[in-house]
Amino acid sequence: MPRIINKSECVGCGTCQRVCIVGCISQEKNRKRLINKNGCVDCGACQLACPKKCISQN
Repeated sequence: MPRIINKSECVGCGTCQRVCIVGCISQEKNRKRLINKNGCVDCGACQLACPKKCISQN
């Protein structure tokens, strides 16, 4: 199951995007991040790297 980002908690630091091994995380206009669920391989790297712990499995 792909990871999801709680956008109310996301501060837009980009750490998750930098560690994503498949490049499925993009930046929205408000600097918050979005995970492309079709590209996510569910490795968990983004969840582990997030300093705000706002990424989880659905």
